[in-house]
Amino acid sequence: MNLLATFKTCALAMLLLVPVQIRANELDSVDGPNVRTMKHEDGSRAVFLRSPDSRTLTKKTFSPNGTLTMLTVYRMDANQNPLGCKIRDGMGNDMFKVSYGYHKVTGLLVSELMFDARVKRINKDTGKEMPVQRIDYLYDAEGKRSAPIVFNLLPGKTFEEVFGVKSSALETNPFKEATPLKKEGR
Repeated sequence: MNLLATFKTCALAMLLLVPVQIRANELDSVDGPNVRTMKHEDGSRAVFLRSPDSRTLTKKTFSPNGTLTMLTVYRMDANQNPLGCKIRDGMGNDMFKVSYGYHKVTGLLVSELMFDARVKRINKDTGKEMPVQRIDYLYDAEGKRSAPIVFNLLPGKTFEEVFGVKSSALETNPFKEATPLKKEGR
């Protein structure tokens, strides 16, 4: 009986340590033509793996202790621009799917649509799936991209409930008056 318990304990320890060793090897993988490793300030790491035909890019994010926290798989076009991606948690559960939109003439990224992979949100008016987040990009005349404009479309509190005012935009221009004030003494 004691021998069986010892065997089970050793087998369990091996099963728990093997994935840690595999992850450690993955983190220590040598950069090559299809592998890049980035170490972040907080000690976490990201490993990028590219398929030989450059059509798939996989990003694995690891915590500072080496635990896989996120897996993102991008599908790329012929110019190596992402067309879409699937985001999974460290356990391999689908979380989000993202589609990317490009300008027809310039080919610059203009939008990202993020959909919840767990719950399909259908627009009752159109019958199409609704994103949970939309990101738009604007470009100046020199082709420099603006900061992203993010629209979070998840249901929740309204802007007024969170911030207490309708908007930070002015409803009327305080410097435009219907009749200018009369100046005294003239």
